Amino acid sequence: MQALATAVLPVFLLILLGLVIRRRGWIAEGFWEPAERLCYFFLLPALLVSSLAQADFSSLPAAAMAAAVVLAILAMTALLLLFYLVAPGDDAAFTALLQTSIRPNTYIGLSIPFALYGEAGLTLAALIVAVVVPSVNFIAVAALVRFGGQPIGRRASLLKSVLLNPLILACLAGLALNLTGLGLPPVAHETLAILARAALPLALLAVGAGLDLSAARASGGRVGAAVVLKLAGLPLLTAGFCWLLGVHGLAWTVALLFSALPTATSAYILARQMGGAPGLVANILTMQTLAAAVTLPLLVLFIA
Repeated sequence: MQALATAVLPVFLLILLGLVIRRRGWIAEGFWEPAERLCYFFLLPALLVSSLAQADFSSLPAAAMAAAVVLAILAMTALLLLFYLVAPGDDAAFTALLQTSIRPNTYIGLSIPFALYGEAGLTLAALIVAVVVPSVNFIAVAALVRFGGQPIGRRASLLKSVLLNPLILACLAGLALNLTGLGLPPVAHETLAILARAALPLALLAVGAGLDLSAARASGGRVGAAVVLKLAGLPLLTAGFCWLLGVHGLAWTVALLFSALPTATSAYILARQMGGAPGLVANILTMQTLAAAVTLPLLVLFIA
């Protein structure tokens, strides 16, 4: 119960604060988009580089944990594709369901393990980001290229921009510095650490500001399915693969927490750019975030 009060509830209180600030107009509307871009392109990459570059992976089941998380995502993708082949429907809606069933909100996913387990939790979460972000982006773009509504030339440019995702590049840089033994010079480490301390609070406020509560009135069968698949189905698959691969302890806990996250707003941006039912995605990610305010605390009570 103490872990719930000190780690999970503050995360959702910050999200709620972001929602209230935007709805009340206490900060100019033009603030939020640049703030999210600042988090996405600078602050969160600084957090990932500083964490991964200094991490000690020797005592962690890093490979098995990463494999379990990715295999769960691939299994969910395969199940949804199989269902679509058996019962075909609207192409754009299918891409929305696929994206929102596998894509995590990395801001929340880094905040909760860090609040619960400190640097060890943050390191494991950052490692999951390093494998999940490219995996999910590849699957999402491949599905949108196949089922979306954009011309081929436009798709190619979007694919390039996704592959140059700053989170992917930051993870690669951090892992390269770690595995080569170079590490970070003290000045660089301290500079990145200062930036990193601003990343999660601002990112969580931006998550709340991006919520559209009118989605709660527009929810339907597809939205409900995406909520169940992401917040219950993917964690069950992850737990199964962790068991098969012998992942346990803190790595199991962080993997399970990460798989139970709501969808990130980047799913909406990608859907809007590539013809993937952005309205449906917006409804799903809002409902998932609201539902996760209940399911994630329950999960923490179960595993903490």
